[in-house]
Amino acid sequence: MKMRYLFFSLILTLCFSVTTQAQSSPDSILVGDRDLPQILLVGTFHFSYPNLDAHKIAEEDQIDVKSQEKQAEVRALLDYLAQFKPTKIVVESGENTGYLMRRYERWLKGEEELKRNERDQIGIRLMHRMGLDTIYGCDAGSILQDMGEDERFASVVPIFEEMFADYDWQSDDLFDKLYNEFYDYETYLEKELPLLEVFKYMNRDDVIRRGHGAYLIGDFTLGENIGPDFLSMYWYNRNLRTFRKIQKLDIQPDDRILVLFGAGHLGILQQQFEATPEFELVKFGDLGE
Repeated sequence: MKMRYLFFSLILTLCFSVTTQAQSSPDSILVGDRDLPQILLVGTFHFSYPNLDAHKIAEEDQIDVKSQEKQAEVRALLDYLAQFKPTKIVVESGENTGYLMRRYERWLKGEEELKRNERDQIGIRLMHRMGLDTIYGCDAGSILQDMGEDERFASVVPIFEEMFADYDWQSDDLFDKLYNEFYDYETYLEKELPLLEVFKYMNRDDVIRRGHGAYLIGDFTLGENIGPDFLSMYWYNRNLRTFRKIQKLDIQPDDRILVLFGAGHLGILQQQFEATPEFELVKFGDLGE
């Protein structure tokens, strides 16, 4: 009887052990005790207001980031970001960042002012503050753009142009109107709140998630598969290529990489950095905690 009791106790212990292992985090296998380079995604609005997006910002609603008041706010934002102690800074710019470095060098010599855009006001100034020797451009075009410039695809480009002719990011459906209200609210916050508070809002998970939802309404519903095909070949492809460019940097386990991109990119980029076992994602709002 005693032996039977010991036997069943052993079986129960083994079953409990297997059940516990089955419920362990995937990171216990995929990450283990490895040191991971950290990523801080920083979504931003475009300080220079190029108005290249579907939603345009009227001139009277644009802030002057070079005003005395806003420059004080930029410094407060830089103070906040400096807590991350970045070892690399990635900005929404082409791979050839030589022009950024030349402007940085001229700025140091007093020969040129930094421009209004966030690459200069945040990227270059933070690079200087942290004593880094370069800044990385990891923006990417899409496969659709590449095909339009490659004569090997000359026969199929007209087909895609016809397929996607009506995809102009403009719509008058209910959700498109609601998103325009949402964008107006964000513009209001940019005017009324200090920059750091605006950035904390823009980089909240719920704001990033719903911001990405704008790509899934309006023209996305055109036809049977026009929306999915265009979005995957253009917007998803562009952001996945950006992710791949960051992957290809000379990254060490102790690196802390700050990635500064337009906030609309974060809906896809955040998903990649949350999923990959290569990096540890640090949330913007968690700095200083």
